[in-house]
Order: sequence, then structure tokens, then C-alpha cells
Amino acid sequence: MSETGKYKTKDRVPEPTLKRLPGYLYYLEQVKEEGTINISAPTIGKDLGCDPTQVVKDLAVTGVKGKPRVGYNTYELIHALEDFLGFNRINEAFLIGAGNLGAALMAYQEHQSLGLRILAAFDVDSKKIGQTIGGIHILEYNKLFSLYDRLNVKIGILTTPNHVAQDVAEDLVNCGIKAIWNFTSAKLSLPEEIIVQNTSMSSYAAVLLRRLNDAEK
Repeated sequence: MSETGKYKTKDRVPEPTLKRLPGYLYYLEQVKEEGTINISAPTIGKDLGCDPTQVVKDLAVTGVKGKPRVGYNTYELIHALEDFLGFNRINEAFLIGAGNLGAALMAYQEHQSLGLRILAAFDVDSKKIGQTIGGIHILEYNKLFSLYDRLNVKIGILTTPNHVAQDVAEDLVNCGIKAIWNFTSAKLSLPEEIIVQNTSMSSYAAVLLRRLNDAEK
């Protein structure tokens, strides 16, 4: 067992559960604003359209347990989810590739509420270098190496063209980056201890369009 804050959690959590947890957190923050102090798994399940048994299993990873005929304390569960997900801590990141997608992520301020703060962006395009988007400065790519030594950032956000993604990812690893959020379509080949989260726009678009096509048949 490992601990996140004061809440005991399992070492390994299935990815589908991890992906559902932010949805629970957003929902709980809404009902808290409406004055709900305690809430049951069946109520959560009904409002979110999911099985209450799954709700209980998912929320169990935070270490918080509901009470019979009372349910979960909303405030305690929100705190436990924020703690478990790391949203109540600041995780600093470098963004590589200040094109359209990179610029959109820089301008998007909500990631800070998720505990993720982009310290700087890097690019090789002289037209982009020196600009500031969302309060984030775009620096020359080669400065990545010297800045990492001073700031010890652990997360890299990859929004480069696909054909350079592998080389850039290797540079990030050589700098000491431990986790890469990969927005490219490139399949990265990196040491197995490096955490890679793939969020390919083309993959999500393919699923969306295929489901739409199936629904219209």
C-alpha cells in the first residue's frame, strides 16, 4: 500500500478508473455548491448514468468509504479526490512545439486548476520565439537543456509535428523528464520507466466520426 496525503490508496489503479475520477470530482463540486453535505453512490450513479457498484469501486481508490444510510461526506470526498489526482499540488511542465495546438494549450488556463502549470514553451521557429501566450514565454528549443538543469521539471508536453516527436521525446528523457503527455500521433519508443500518456487528436476524431457514422445508419 502507498499513501497519498492521509488517504491510503492502492499502488496500481486501472486506467479506466483514473479517467472517470475527474468526472466524479467535477460532479461533486457542483452538488457541493448546491449545499449537498452527504451523497450516496446510487445518487452519484443515477446522476452520472453509471452503475452504483462501479462508483463504489472507483471511489474506493481514494481510501474514503461511504457510511450506511448516509453515503459519502461531499467535502471529504472532494478533498480525497483532489489529493489522489494531484490537483491540489502544482506539477510543473515544459511544452515543446508552439504551433496551433501548443498555443491553444498555453492559452487554456484551466489546466492550472488541475495542478498542471506550464513554465515555458520551446520551439525552433524564429517567428514564434519571443512571443508570450497565456503568460507563457516561447523560448528557443536549445534553451530546454539549460533550463531543465535549473528548474528540475518532470513533465513534458509534446505538441510537435509527428516526424520530430521521437527525437524531441528522447531529448526530454535525456534532460531528466519522467512523464510525457504526447499529443502527436507518433508511437514513442522510450525507456519503460518513462510515463507516456498518448492523446492523439486523430485517434479521438476517428472514434467520434466512426460512432457518428454508425449512429446514422
